[in-house]
Amino acid sequence: MNLLVVGISHRSAAVETLERLAVDTAGGTRVAEQLLRGGDVREAVVLSTCNRVEVYAAAATFHGGLSAIVDELHRLWGLGETDADFDFASCGYVRHGADAVAHTFRVAAGLDSMVAGEPQILGQLRDAYDTAREADLVGRHLHELFQQALRVGKRVHAETDVDAAAPSVVTAALALAEKELGRPIAETDAAVVGAGAMGGLATATLARAGTASLAVANRDGGKAHRLAVEYGATPASYDDLAELASGVDLLVCATASSAPILHATDLANRREKLVVCDLALPRDVAEDVAALDGVSVIDIAQIQRSDATGAGAETLAEVERLLSEEIAAYNDALRADAVTPTVAALRSAAADIVEAELSRVARRGDFTDDQRAEVARTVHRVVQRLLHEPTVRVRELAGQPGAPDYAKALRDLFDLDPNALDESHDTALTQALKIKPEGK
Repeated sequence: MNLLVVGISHRSAAVETLERLAVDTAGGTRVAEQLLRGGDVREAVVLSTCNRVEVYAAAATFHGGLSAIVDELHRLWGLGETDADFDFASCGYVRHGADAVAHTFRVAAGLDSMVAGEPQILGQLRDAYDTAREADLVGRHLHELFQQALRVGKRVHAETDVDAAAPSVVTAALALAEKELGRPIAETDAAVVGAGAMGGLATATLARAGTASLAVANRDGGKAHRLAVEYGATPASYDDLAELASGVDLLVCATASSAPILHATDLANRREKLVVCDLALPRDVAEDVAALDGVSVIDIAQIQRSDATGAGAETLAEVERLLSEEIAAYNDALRADAVTPTVAALRSAAADIVEAELSRVARRGDFTDDQRAEVARTVHRVVQRLLHEPTVRVRELAGQPGAPDYAKALRDLFDLDPNALDESHDTALTQALKIKPEGK
């Protein structure tokens, strides 16, 4: 089985491209379901945040899985013949096998985030996995990968200083907001629109900062009320953002809306100075807002260009050492596991030969039942003893870094089922990733 990660992120694409290709939770589930219907992909998890859109998959073959994922993403994004000049290979990436494992672990640890070491991605990864698992889109391979990645992410935060050293996207945005306001967050009246993961983090961060006042609004008023109660804030009406904006100095927008929720017309009665932090992707704040006098908009693109680099070099080096250890151990286990089906096929082939020979003996009339039973026991013991040490040893050898392909060697030596062979994946990824309009 081939592990694959196919996606785009802030490291490979501009925020404007990420915004164009953003996927909501429902859309991600539909993508995964469609991939499983196609047959090439056996398991799938879609992770979509303000920083990335990634498909994690277990596929029967490399090429089949890659083509299916890219084609499905193109369909989701509406890319076709008119977008043939859009080259996904120029802003997308593919990680396969051991590289896919390393990438997943690094994402879980926050090292692939816009703000290095930020902890929020761990919860987002868990949510994506839980969503796919509840939809029955995850099997043994991705279950094990995500379980281990989540464990490693927790270990990173428990055993290093990354939590204390690394800001989140929210804290990075608020640091920029303080500069725009010219005074500490504690001296501002603030409001948050959105009660999801990012909205909840923004509310918690502002509450800890001790803002002069704090309000929370959300399309689902019940969620806004619960979040407000938890952090000592005031619930506000989502249906009247103009009223909400008129009473604050700082407005944080972090909803899951597919279209802007805040427009210039909503700010007609605003205070003289207003800073709006748009932490949503796609954007919550319409372009005309930034053109208003006295209004500053801080969005994901600005955070990406800022110097919010995250945890310090010493802390990140410590995280890297921990990850290297975990990644090596997991990949060793994967290599050992890869030879298991071939070992099982070898044992099965040996059992077939034994049964055929015992059937031949059974047809002879000069053996009693007890003698035939003793012959059967003896032959089985001989075969098991002959196979035991080599099959145990081959698993150990296969798990070593840089080990040859022992599974292939066994298949060649014993003429085992050739259908177990994985398809080669030496074709250039660039060609596989390019737009392929229908009929072309």
